[in-house]
Parts: sequence; C-alpha cells; structure tokens
Amino acid sequence: MTTAGAAELVRRPEGSTRATLLELLFDVVFVAALALTSMLLARRDTWTGAGQVLLMLAAIWWTWSITTTTTDFYDPDRRPIQAILMVTMLGAVGMAAALPLASNEHALVFAVAYVTPHLVRGIVLISVLHRHRHRAQERAARFLFWFLVSGVFWITGALLGGSLHWAFWIIAVVVDYVSSAARYPTPWLGRVPVEQYEKTAEHLAERYQQFLILALGDIILVPTLEISTADFTRARLGAFLTAFVTMLLLWQMYVFRAGAFRRPTSARELGVAARLGPYTHVVMVTGVVATAAGVDLVIAHPTGETSPRWVALIFGGPAVFLIGRGLFTYLIAGRLPLHRVGWLVLLPLGFWAVTWPPVLVSTVAVLVLAAIAAADALPREPTARPRR
Repeated sequence: MTTAGAAELVRRPEGSTRATLLELLFDVVFVAALALTSMLLARRDTWTGAGQVLLMLAAIWWTWSITTTTTDFYDPDRRPIQAILMVTMLGAVGMAAALPLASNEHALVFAVAYVTPHLVRGIVLISVLHRHRHRAQERAARFLFWFLVSGVFWITGALLGGSLHWAFWIIAVVVDYVSSAARYPTPWLGRVPVEQYEKTAEHLAERYQQFLILALGDIILVPTLEISTADFTRARLGAFLTAFVTMLLLWQMYVFRAGAFRRPTSARELGVAARLGPYTHVVMVTGVVATAAGVDLVIAHPTGETSPRWVALIFGGPAVFLIGRGLFTYLIAGRLPLHRVGWLVLLPLGFWAVTWPPVLVSTVAVLVLAAIAAADALPREPTARPRR
C-alpha cells in the first residue's frame, strides 16, 4: 500500500502548530464577512429579519470552523490544502457579497458560495488520498457525504424562494451542526474515530484565539466607519468611547484564565476540546456580531428613545458572549464562572431601558462589564464538576 505522498498531506504530530500566513489571510477574509454581517444586523428592523441574518452567520462561521478543522488534521503548507483555503476564501467573499439580498435575488449566490467550498474540499482530499491509498480518505468521505446532504437543502431552498426558502436553510444548518456533533455517521464507513480529534489541540487553540481577537476588532471597526461620516457631537463621541471600552472588556473576559483550550491532561479531554470548540465559539461570535451591531446603532443615533430591538443588541450581545465563554469554561475545564452569570440577572433592565437614550443604555452595559472584569480579578475557588 502506497501512502508516502498522502502521509505528507496529513499533519504530523511533531510538526509545527503555528498558523501559516495563508491561514491568517483566511481569517481576515472571514472577519470582513462578520463585519458586513453586523452592519446588516443593525439595519434589520424586524425580529424575523434579525433571525435570518443570524442563520447566515451560522453558515459563515461553520465554513470557517470546518476549514480550520481541515488545516488541523492536514498540513496547511501542502498545495492541495492551500488550494482548499483559497477556494473557501472565495466562497466567503461570495457569501458576504450576497448577504444584503440573500432573502431574494441573491439567495442562490449565497447557497452556491456556501456549498461549493465544502464539496471542493471533499473532492480534492478524496482524490489525493485515494491515489495514495491512504486511510484518511474515509474521514474526507464522511465529511463530503454530509455536506452533500445539507447542500441539497441549501440549493433547493434558494431555488424555491418564499417561506420555504428559510425553512430549507434552517434544515440545512441543523444537518451541518448535528452531523458534526454525531461525528459524521456515514453508511458503510461509520463515524469519525474519536482519536482523530485528539491530534493537535494546540493548533486549534491558536486558531480560535486568533479569530476571536480579530472578530472583537469589528466592535470598534463598525462604529469607526459610522462616526467617520457623522457629526462629532459629545453624545456620539461618548458612544464611540463606550464601544472601544466594550471591545477591551470582552477581550479581557475571553483571555482571562484559560481563554483558549487549556492544556489537557488526557487524550480524551483533548478530543472533547476539539469537538466542542466550534459550538461554544459560535455563541461567542454571535455575541460579538450582535454587540458590534448595537454599537453601530448607538453611534448613528446616540440620543432619543431606545427600541426593544436595540436594547436586545446592546445588552444581549455581551450577554450572549458571556454565555458562550462560560459554556466553554464549564465544558472544557469543568469550572462554572458563577460571578459572570450575574449579568443575566440584569437583562430585565431592558424593559425600562426603552425610555433611555441609546448612549445611556450602552454606558450601563459597559459599567456592568467593567464590574464583571473586576470580579474576575478577585481570588476564588473554582466551582468544578466531577469528571467521569
């Protein structure tokens, strides 16, 4: 059995875990897509419209996450993997460009831009690995099978239009996320072996850290674009300052005490971290996008009354981020940051905040985040769950 050529494609355990320059460029493209997503979310004036934007955000995140899993298992310095990254970047650009009109005439563009990179990735990997008769082709085949299944729903939904459009896309997202959680059970091939998730958690840790830090930059990028075309009033400058402080506080909460994968004590824990990372981080990314959308609205209209939808973005964005960060800590490290859960108690303030000016609502949100960051610095015994 000839495996030498394909063996070079699979990442070696002793190889470097540092991200390549192409991977960093890959991150920048996707962060730009996130910035467009937050701007679109800020301009949707209905809850249904906001839900549609979040559904497309789930697709954008999943494309980044699955491709990052690919570069974790395979060597990103190899030409076939670099080609996959380039095709995926093009897909991300297509999804971002189609976002504003993905509800109607650009729906097919968005669906094709999402489905194509996943299919190309599977075809390229299977072709290379099959030529060298490498067992890793079974892994690629499992991924390809389930993206073919979800791809049917993505393309069909785009072609049908109307209410069926979003119904089919919801099914497609569920298929993508659930099949991955189940380790891609495929006829005649079974599931992806657990040990394949236990290869290079350090690389995944670095990739998630890099992407989250870049994504947090959108919180200040979006309001900077907004304030650059508006009058520099005191209320608007105050809103800009709160946006900047919000970004720093969320960064502090992400990196403070095991912001990335902690160094595991067993192969099983390493595999758990690799499998759960995409799900906990999609919650954090959603919180970042919602926060950026909220500060965009505050910069544009710092005075006047705050609508319930604006309150949901200004308060809810950081709250969702904290929920995702807390889930990550609990599921990976077995610790529950109870002092951060106190933020959720303050959510009912939204019922009264509709009478406040937006800049005041954002200031209150910053004060709460500052209190949580200060509480992080206090010494405490972690609340840990028993491990089985």
